[in-house]
Amino acid sequence: MTALEKFLIQLIKAQGPISIATFMAEALGNEKYGYYMKQDPFGQQGDFTTAPEISQMFGEMIGLWLTGGWHNMERPEKVHLIELGPGRGTLMQDMVRFMKIVPGLADLIKTDVIQVHLVEMSPALREIQAGSLRDHDITALWHNRVHDALSHAGGEPVLIVANEFFDALPIRQFQKTDTGWHERLINLDNTDTLSLQLAPVPSPEQIIPDVLLRADNSSIAEICPAGEHILAEITEYISQHGGAALIIDYGHDDHGTGDTLQAVKAHKYHNILSDPGDVDLTAHVNFRRLKEVAHENGCHVHGPTGQGEFLKRMGIETRSRKLLAKATDRQKKDILSALHRLTHGSEMGELFRVMAITAPDISGVIGFGD
Repeated sequence: MTALEKFLIQLIKAQGPISIATFMAEALGNEKYGYYMKQDPFGQQGDFTTAPEISQMFGEMIGLWLTGGWHNMERPEKVHLIELGPGRGTLMQDMVRFMKIVPGLADLIKTDVIQVHLVEMSPALREIQAGSLRDHDITALWHNRVHDALSHAGGEPVLIVANEFFDALPIRQFQKTDTGWHERLINLDNTDTLSLQLAPVPSPEQIIPDVLLRADNSSIAEICPAGEHILAEITEYISQHGGAALIIDYGHDDHGTGDTLQAVKAHKYHNILSDPGDVDLTAHVNFRRLKEVAHENGCHVHGPTGQGEFLKRMGIETRSRKLLAKATDRQKKDILSALHRLTHGSEMGELFRVMAITAPDISGVIGFGD
């Protein structure tokens, strides 16, 4: 039994059943026992691998997109580059390395006129990020919350990147029955083991998207209040002060039913209630809902589109050919493998979606066929 499981058992005994959102928040972010708070979960030695860890080409394409965003904002002399959930810092170092070769932009980065911000709550990951960025001569500021980073930007334009950030935010689940939509909760069974149960009283129907209200019995609906709140903060800021945001995550483009909550340990799927604090928990991102929030705040939305299509439009195939021309046989194999994994429909190319959000005065961006 993990230390966090003991904590959750005591919490439930004291307060009663908890929501899946509370379970996720504690499992991932508990200050003492949370998954992200105590370890490095990325890469071959961790539990999962993200796109930046697969190839430098991914970060270079995002750096190119950010450069286009800077030009679309008419090249402001002060801008804040903010990454949400920066992992090991690999994506940031690849993005900035690319941006340092762009005329005009390079000088702004070198003189810290472009201020780098990382939104990261994990002390363990902050330490890794600091070392990674220090090695590449990148100065950054760290924040626990998106709100703090935006406050520090002080009304100046922002460029925001969120790669596999929204999928780790806590969700709530509701199950349709004859008596309405009941929230799925986590309680203890008669052996004091964590188990799922339905709340005895149905939740207000206003919580459920209208298009799902007539779903069949046993259908499961998911909402992510934390994700909606964070995106509302971002889009309110961009709408008022200028900027753009790029969201990359796995998910779906429309409202739908289904249980997408999953646990991963050592690159394999795991029981979501087993070993809390030692496994990663994620859920599919509802891009339709994020799009609605952005529109509610007056921003333009581009996409979502598949990661593979986006990267190809950004020129990843051309970039791979340039790398192949100078590569050893072993490096060529790695480059082609990475390209396939990042772009092919059977890998990350379709399941992972890419969506851009821009200020009202920016109508088109690169990478989306605008």
